[in-house]
Amino acid sequence: MSKITDTVTEIAEPVVKRLGCELWNVEYVKEAGAWYLRIYVDRDGGVSISHCEEISRELDPLLDGYDDLFPGSYTFEVSSAGAERQLRRPGDFERFIGSLVEVKLYSSKDGRKEYTGELLGYDGGVTIKAGKTELRFEKNEIANVRLRIG
Repeated sequence: MSKITDTVTEIAEPVVKRLGCELWNVEYVKEAGAWYLRIYVDRDGGVSISHCEEISRELDPLLDGYDDLFPGSYTFEVSSAGAERQLRRPGDFERFIGSLVEVKLYSSKDGRKEYTGELLGYDGGVTIKAGKTELRFEKNEIANVRLRIG
């Protein structure tokens, strides 16, 4: 993680928890020439727009106190992690063992770059069950893993 996302995570996590949500991810990315600071949150029962607004209202003035952290202007967004969220940390994978996931690879394996199946395990690499076949993908093969809905 970058210094920016690490620092924003430290600032945001206690606020997000206090407001009844879980911090899922922080990203600081450049898109179409503009910088975006995005905070993704989760909550049992789902995240509403009012949850995102409340978190944004609380965090915005706190982040303003860290002007030296950001090299220029940026757009700040708070949103739900989403039903088809990306799994990144070991705890994300452990939490969703048994769930349907999509694994995208950097390079083709057996003529395919995308596989969908039940998440069976994570130990740095990912094991899924696609139909009756168990498949294993090493960490260096995986571009990303996302939850899938039905």
